[in-house]
Order: sequence, then C-alpha cells, then structure tokens
Amino acid sequence: MSIGVLIPIVTVFFSFFEETSNYYQVLKDTFLFEYIFNSFTLLFCVLILTFIIGTTSAYLVSFYKFPFSDFFKWVLILSFAVPPYIYAYSLTAFFENYGTAFTILTNLFGEGEYNKHIPKFDGLLGAVLSLSFSLYAYVYILSRASFLYQSQNLIDLGRSLGFSKFKSLYSLILPAARPAIVAGLSLVAMETLAEFGAVDFFSINTLTTGIYNSWIAFDDLAFSNRLSFFLLIFIFACFIIENFSRKKAKYHFNSRGGFKQKEKITLSGKKSLFAFLFCFIIFFLSFLFPLSQMLYWTIKFPENLFDIDVISLTLNTIYLVILSSIVLILFSLISNYGNRVSRNKVLNFLSTISISGYAIPGVILAVAFITFIAWFDENIVKTLGFLSIKKIFIGSVLGLVLVYFIRFYSLAFNGIKSGYEKINISVDESSYLLGYSKKKTFMNIHVPFLRNSLLFVAILISLEIIRELPITLILRPFNFETFATTAYISASEDLLEAAAVPSLFLILIASIFIMFTSKYILREK
Repeated sequence: MSIGVLIPIVTVFFSFFEETSNYYQVLKDTFLFEYIFNSFTLLFCVLILTFIIGTTSAYLVSFYKFPFSDFFKWVLILSFAVPPYIYAYSLTAFFENYGTAFTILTNLFGEGEYNKHIPKFDGLLGAVLSLSFSLYAYVYILSRASFLYQSQNLIDLGRSLGFSKFKSLYSLILPAARPAIVAGLSLVAMETLAEFGAVDFFSINTLTTGIYNSWIAFDDLAFSNRLSFFLLIFIFACFIIENFSRKKAKYHFNSRGGFKQKEKITLSGKKSLFAFLFCFIIFFLSFLFPLSQMLYWTIKFPENLFDIDVISLTLNTIYLVILSSIVLILFSLISNYGNRVSRNKVLNFLSTISISGYAIPGVILAVAFITFIAWFDENIVKTLGFLSIKKIFIGSVLGLVLVYFIRFYSLAFNGIKSGYEKINISVDESSYLLGYSKKKTFMNIHVPFLRNSLLFVAILISLEIIRELPITLILRPFNFETFATTAYISASEDLLEAAAVPSLFLILIASIFIMFTSKYILREK
C-alpha cells in the first residue's frame, strides 16, 4: 500500500526530466508564471476567507447561546454537500446577464435595465467565493471540536487579566486552538490547489488546469507531469513551513483535576441578532443558495430531467461507492490489525507513508497513474512478450478504484485507527487467555466493536467519491458517467440549465450522507 502511494510521486519526479514538446517552451515563455501566480493568489484568498468564516461561526456556536444556535451547529456542515464546481455554476447562473437575479428584479419591479446594476462574480473572484463557501466547513468542524474541549479556566483566566471578550479570543482561545485551525486550513489548502472544476469553469489558468490541458488538449503527458511536480513541491512546502512555524510549541492542557466544563453565554439584544444573522447568512450562502438555484433551473426547464438517465447515473455512482468502500475498508482493517498485533516500527512507518495519498491532488494521481501504466506496459509487459495491459487499467473501473484507493486510503485508515485506539490492548490479552485465536479475536471482538467506525468510514468514502471530479473524468470507462461528470460536461458546454439536474441530485445525495455522519463529527462528548 505504501508502494502504491509512492508510485505517483516517483513517477512525477522521474517524468520531470523527460523531454517535452514545444508546448513547454511556449508556455514557459508566456503563461507558466501566470499559472503559479493564480494558484497562489487563489490559495491565499481562500485561506483568509475560510479562516474568518470557519473560526467565527465555530466560536459563536461553541461559546454562546442564541436563537437557533443548536440548529446552526449542524447545518453549517452541509456546505460539504456542494462541491466548488457546482457552487460556481450557481454563482454564474444567478448573477449572469438575464440570469436568476435579473428575473427576480423584473418580477418585482417590472421591465428595466438591471444587468448593469447586477454584480458579476466570475474569474478569480468567483473561484475564491466558490471554494471558500464550499470548503470553510473543514475549518469550522476542527475549530469547533477544539473550542468544545477548552476549559472554562481559560476563559476565567482572560477575565482575571482584564481581557475583553475579543482580546480573550485572539490572545487565548485562538492560540489554544491553533493545531485544529491549522489542520483545517491545511485541508483547505490541499483542496484549493487540487481544485479543477471551478477554476476551469471560470477559465482561470492554474497549475491544475495546466496539468489537465497539457495532457488532453496538447497530448503532452511529460509536460503534464512536469507541472504536477511543481504543484507537489508547493503542497509539500506548505506542510514544511507549518511544521517549522510551530517549533516546540505545546498546545495541550493538563486536564487532571483542572478541567472545568465550559458554560455557554446566553446572548440577547443586538449581540444575539448579530450571531443569528452571521450564522444564517453563512448557511444561506453556502448551502441554501446553490441548492435553490439548482432547484430553480430544474423546475424552470423540466425537460432536462428527462434528458439524462438518472437511474444509470445513480447505479454507476453506487457501483463505484460500494466497490471502492469494500476495497478500502478491507485493506485498512488488515493494516490496522497488523500494526496492532506486530507493533513493528517499520510497519508503522510504511502505514504513515501510505496515508499521505490524500495530500496528492486527484488530477496528479490520474495523470501519474496513466504515465506509470504506459511505462510499465512498454518496458516490462511487452518486453516479456505479454499482451498490453493498458486497457485493463486505463479507462476502466479497475483503474478508477485503484486511484480512489490511493487518494482516499487515509480516510479509511485513520477512521478505523481511531476506533482501534478505543480498544484496550488488555482486551486482546484476555481473549487469548480464554483460548481465542488471533483470527477469532479479530472476527468476534474487533469487528463488532468497530462497527460504528466502519459505518462512519464507509459514509465518508461514499461522500468523497460522489463529489470527486478530476479522477473520474480522466479515468472513467467510455460512456460511463456519474452525476459529477455529467454536470461538468454540461457546464463546460455552457449548458448551465442542463447541469442543474445532475448537480441537484449530487447535492441531495451528498446531504443525506452528511446527515448520517453529523452524529460523529458534531458529538460533544
């Protein structure tokens, strides 16, 4: 499994030194700097916006009581159900000339030249908003989890020092929650640098779109890998900078005899109204807005509902979800059990490497996978006199599942690992004393105890695969579509109305999965 994750990294590294077409020289002299500049500008703006939205909303629902605070506590995570590329479609459909905003103004005030007064959210601004409102939940969930476990003593300390609530927030509460906030921002950074659908829709030249276009449009796989190499360096540099910035700082609390349950403060008046409006606006903009836009287009153009094969798309999606979940959970169980039984440092190190695949953007994994299979086929398989294996792995469900495995293995591994950490090793020892073999201990004790963890992992994997675009788009079999690829293809052909139906189904299905996971990620004890 560790080798599987290392393959795309090694492939990208060696492909960097291969000869490329003239397109590389042309791009290097023209748009390469623009790719890099746009990628970092997008990353910087999204990190700032997600930090503000995520930490503020988490702070409000964690420390205060106000109207519907318990409701906002969980609905704020529904933004996960709206991928950035679908948010981009909604943003454009609403604010474009003669779009939904124009229709609303016309119905309210009659005919008029409203287009010149309607703001346009496209280009880099549109991408920043789409990514921020789709990804802020990473920061919200992790920040809220950290806030919940902060002791009342910390707040009392701020009061005794004469700090205002705002000064206590930035001087005590936020520094104590730094690891969680940085972890959330790291996930946002990875998703931002890996994003393809939204930036491609807004025609922004980033490293991700450059990787895709250099392969699809210019048939230059070597240069595609060269751009992938640059992107991987940027992603790993983010982690190195963050690690060095922490140095030897410690953020944990000694809760032995010192932890005091935090008491939420009940807000009233203007403060209560502000907290309610802030959370409602974020909920509306991140979830209700794109959902209502897709629903509006679907109702307005019902013929699009009959133009796509909903049953086929659903079956294809379920097929990928079930197959990938079985493979990921099976191997994750075996790895975690092996680590538990052997307690081997080398095995633990390899397991750590194997979960790094989530940090690699999907478009890089897909291109590196194709590059490796092509090289292996030409230099190994054909040399040994065997038939080509390209068709087995490229443009097949098998290839899709393998790349899904590399990308999402960390979700499965860590999810099951967290469940295993709750099983004391003495349980195993007692089982052996009762005459249970290791296999019987695993099947009769571990698996039943891990049932909730396995369900949680399966739902997380399903949610990621439903939303995944670049891997599915590049590696899917011919004429094999999902809701994500169908929505992208329609939008890329400027048929936003047609993209509404698959987008709506994707949002609704993803929302159902999020509802199931909410009891795990929002628990307070």
